Amino acid sequence: MNRTKSTQLFEEAKQLFPGGVSSPVRAFKSVLGAPLFMKKGKGSHVWDEDGNEFIDFCCSWGPLILGHADDRVVDSVSAALQHGTSFGTPTQYENILGKLIIENNQYIEKLRFVSSGTEAVMSAIRLARGYTGKNKIIKFEGCYHGHSDALLVKAGSGLVTLGETSSSGVPAAFANETIVVELDNEQAILNAIQQYENDIACIIIEPVPANNGLLLQRKEFLQFLKSCCVEHNILLIFDEVISGFRLGFEGAAGVYDIQPDIITFGKIIGGGLPVGAYGASKEIMAMVSPDGGVYQAGTLSGNPLSISAGIAQLTACLQPGFYEEINRKTKQLADHINAYTFAHKIPVNILIMGSIFWISFSENCVIRKAADIVPESLDKFKYFHAELLNRGVYIGPSGYEVCFISAAHTENDINTASAIICEVLSLIFDANYIYHA
Repeated sequence: MNRTKSTQLFEEAKQLFPGGVSSPVRAFKSVLGAPLFMKKGKGSHVWDEDGNEFIDFCCSWGPLILGHADDRVVDSVSAALQHGTSFGTPTQYENILGKLIIENNQYIEKLRFVSSGTEAVMSAIRLARGYTGKNKIIKFEGCYHGHSDALLVKAGSGLVTLGETSSSGVPAAFANETIVVELDNEQAILNAIQQYENDIACIIIEPVPANNGLLLQRKEFLQFLKSCCVEHNILLIFDEVISGFRLGFEGAAGVYDIQPDIITFGKIIGGGLPVGAYGASKEIMAMVSPDGGVYQAGTLSGNPLSISAGIAQLTACLQPGFYEEINRKTKQLADHINAYTFAHKIPVNILIMGSIFWISFSENCVIRKAADIVPESLDKFKYFHAELLNRGVYIGPSGYEVCFISAAHTENDINTASAIICEVLSLIFDANYIYHA
């Protein structure tokens, strides 16, 4: 594959930006070669600056549930753009999208638009603290909630530990307000509540953890968290930045039929433009400024271009059969590959939830927590990624990242990609395989 122009652009970018990128995973540190600089996308395909074409299963890390440059989204943004890009005032677009979400999602009564998933989670944590008057939060190892200080933490040693910073620049005092426990472990939750009960404001979880592989949780475990929160006056936050409007219009809350106290959103509600939101009951949201004392603001919150894109995309998601169809295509891809790897004794499984899939380099059919992922099992991923690129399939450049199916993926895309993935898996697991750059 010719990467001449992408390589030149990356060398230039390294003189301008840390690592040459605006977000770390884009640097291709876990895979081979220089990162690809994309030039355009349409439907289920993307083209890089060297003219290489790919079937895209990254979908901008999930937001593009309709595919690239969907005509409905493009037309909606273009119409809004004719009237201006930003006003610093309320616009009718916010009312339309807010009403669209609230009227079709029984788990929230009011919401607030922000500009990113990270900002939505940061604001939700502050809201939980303001509402409860307590300080500490419980999060889970293997769940990612953005890059705010209190959430850039990892587990220390022991069953229940205060967090240890996972990034330079995060004061230990911030991490000390975060309790980190492992997923799928009821006893760890009980121990944490017993130890810190009077000062736990919230438990935050990705109900479908999809930032560290696809760690599918038992409904019983999520219901256990809900029961603990009710019993001990703790708020339950579902981080649905990825799963929201991806698994269904009501996200994971709807799939599991569990009412969290606060839900955070992002990605899909912006149609590919920067956006985030958090929502809850009217009572909890009454704490948010200017109604209440929990301050949060943003110059570009509710930006008319992002919101107009979201209106078009979510309207399309509400069409009858929309989710059934993209979920069917995802299962079709997974079933084909899993049948092949089983028949050929290749230690790889495609794990799915809705239209999310993860290529797991493991014989385990279910992986529920981060500790279940053996890092050495991903040693072959860099070759897998490179061989896929050479054959015109694009996935995220990390073995821990999940993939997405969009409404734009065709039967031919699914069948072609499935065959390519099977071919590459056979190739890289062959004892005589040697990678040729």
